[in-house]
Amino acid sequence: MTTTLALSDDQAGAYDAVTDMLRSAGIDLDDALLTPPKSSATSVMAITGKAGSGKTLLLAEFYKALEATGVDVVSGDYESRKKRDKRTLAILAPTNKAASVLRFRGVPATTIHRILYTPVYDPEYERIAEWLAGNGERPEIDGLTELALDRAWAFYQNNKSIPGALAAAGLRGSDFITGWKRREEPLDIGFIDESSMLDDKQFEDLKEIFPTLLLFGDPAQLAPVNQSGTMVFEKLPAPRVLHLNRIHRQAEGNPILDLAHALSDPDVDFYRFEKMVEDAAARDERVVWGQRVEVDLMARSPVLVWRNATRIRLINAFRSVHGAPEDALLEGEPLICDGLELPLKHRKKRLDLEARGLIKGAQVIYLGEGRKPGFSRLHVMGAEDPQVSAASIVKIEKPDEEEPFIPFAARMGATFLHGAAVTIHKAQGSQWDTVQVFAPDLYAAARMGRSEAGQPLWKRLAYVAITRAQDRLIWVVRNRLAKPTGPLTVDDLRSTPAAPLTLDAPDPDF
Repeated sequence: MTTTLALSDDQAGAYDAVTDMLRSAGIDLDDALLTPPKSSATSVMAITGKAGSGKTLLLAEFYKALEATGVDVVSGDYESRKKRDKRTLAILAPTNKAASVLRFRGVPATTIHRILYTPVYDPEYERIAEWLAGNGERPEIDGLTELALDRAWAFYQNNKSIPGALAAAGLRGSDFITGWKRREEPLDIGFIDESSMLDDKQFEDLKEIFPTLLLFGDPAQLAPVNQSGTMVFEKLPAPRVLHLNRIHRQAEGNPILDLAHALSDPDVDFYRFEKMVEDAAARDERVVWGQRVEVDLMARSPVLVWRNATRIRLINAFRSVHGAPEDALLEGEPLICDGLELPLKHRKKRLDLEARGLIKGAQVIYLGEGRKPGFSRLHVMGAEDPQVSAASIVKIEKPDEEEPFIPFAARMGATFLHGAAVTIHKAQGSQWDTVQVFAPDLYAAARMGRSEAGQPLWKRLAYVAITRAQDRLIWVVRNRLAKPTGPLTVDDLRSTPAAPLTLDAPDPDF
């Protein structure tokens, strides 16, 4: 075994076991050899562990090793025509946010939807893509100058992105991709991150495409709501599940992860845990004992709650302090995609919207009205091509009202809820630099005494909420909301650094 990092014993054991599985699939990492698979049967293995145990590090190491053997990495960028002797790898996550976390770490991940469905390319523009990918001669395209092709070529040499190169030539994604269809040709190997979020149907779809699947998941998270508390990797035979127990050295001394792992102690109740949070906040600035919800953070990092009533109350408070009118959205308001309301005859449009990132749970920012009535211009957070215009149905829920208020709506299209606050279930798979956890909700869960998969529900909720924070955790203990330090803005979506956030604004009740 050769890797660029010194692995812990449990990581090294998992690496060796997966290496054996890949060898059976015709990929020898030790000798960097590719051979035909020994069997066509589906082989599934899982690497599980809590936050900080090194799952993502292993995923990145396997990606580097497979790429070094000559395996072709298929991403949501552009998929060239497959050659018979080519072996393929796709690295997937259930949401754009989860995929973007991997891409930020140098791993070319995309969403499950972008692999389940493949784009139909315009033949003329596909010739440009094949040329850029090294599979064809420089094309001559009507309406496209030699200078435009030169710009595309220069961009691709520095950034291996076909859509980016086409954009440099003055083309849009809608010029290049004319539609979407269900994938017909299988791939070889699939890595699935955040696999605790997979439901049985997605798992079966993936097994149809990948004869070799490697799942990465955290058994301490929340199972999908329709899975009866069971995650797909928990149904695998014991020898096929490789569990990482040791916290990797890069995670040691992280107060956020220390708090997350303290939840596994059966002697820690809610009161003792809150004292641990308060003590951590006193000695480390990465943990904040919050006396109020910081409204400036809510536009990009939603407050995490358990109860829908709390979520709705926070959303209305957020809109109120920003002076948002009831009959319109302000530019910069956050939304969460709640699914697509499209009849079966519009299947092609559904596939297009899903492939662009408008899947259930996607976090988007409202940029303004579209050119057609009922359309919205949106920025899909974490998507590779984030700017989207889509027919939208926006629902603003009101406290103590059964029906939501709808400021505007198309007859059909993508449906959205407001995203200034979300439930912890919906936040799973996402990460933000700073996360605010609304502690009174977790206290309510603790008082109810509910359990899930043998553990108090409040502990599972707290674990998932805490581990959404990459750099800073704010544990909010009071029903108070800070005033905004400025109006909503979308400057940060134009590659402009966001303004620094402060924790000293006045705080009205909400």
